[in-house]
Amino acid sequence: MKLLVLGATGLTGRHVVDAALRSGDSVTAFVRNPAALADLADRVTLATGDATSLQDLSATLPGHDAVISALGAGNSLTSIRADDLFTRSSTALVAAAKETDVSRLVWLSSFGVGHTLAWSSIPQKMIYRTLLRNIYANKATADESIRSSGLDWTVVLPTRLTNDPAKGTYSMGDRLPMKGNPTISRADVAAFMHKAVHGSEWIHRSPVISD
Repeated sequence: MKLLVLGATGLTGRHVVDAALRSGDSVTAFVRNPAALADLADRVTLATGDATSLQDLSATLPGHDAVISALGAGNSLTSIRADDLFTRSSTALVAAAKETDVSRLVWLSSFGVGHTLAWSSIPQKMIYRTLLRNIYANKATADESIRSSGLDWTVVLPTRLTNDPAKGTYSMGDRLPMKGNPTISRADVAAFMHKAVHGSEWIHRSPVISD
């Protein structure tokens, strides 16, 4: 499969790239700074661009079988505001995908966004409604634009992400019971996203995943 990976230099995106390469996929890493993936220069195609730009995405998408978006706002306290990253990128990506006839999309969001807030535990709700309020509102709008796009989408909703090694086992479903503030490693999330893009089980679904 020929995959376009958005957010390829991010903490989760790099795991997606690695998983795809291990499986033998052809990978195009869509990045702002190609130097960040210099160690993979001979194994991936590097495409420089802005994930919120319809022009940049439309120029890169043709010839790909699917897109995995692992875009994120980063880990620092200064990144708890989305600055419309997710709404702008989802709008551009949906338009570019339709323009270039690339229908398969796996999109990384977060548990607690949109309707899943109602399923959250009390500790999760406290975090989602305060510290992450802005970024989750932006993600909710973006997720709905993906779901209403007409594409073959999957919106992935992981619990709190960690940098722990992959376990290879995790819970997944349209809804999961929550206690406390559960986590899942970025490596396991990436493995799930890569598996999902290769199958049809999760098309038009929003799986929640957690340890």
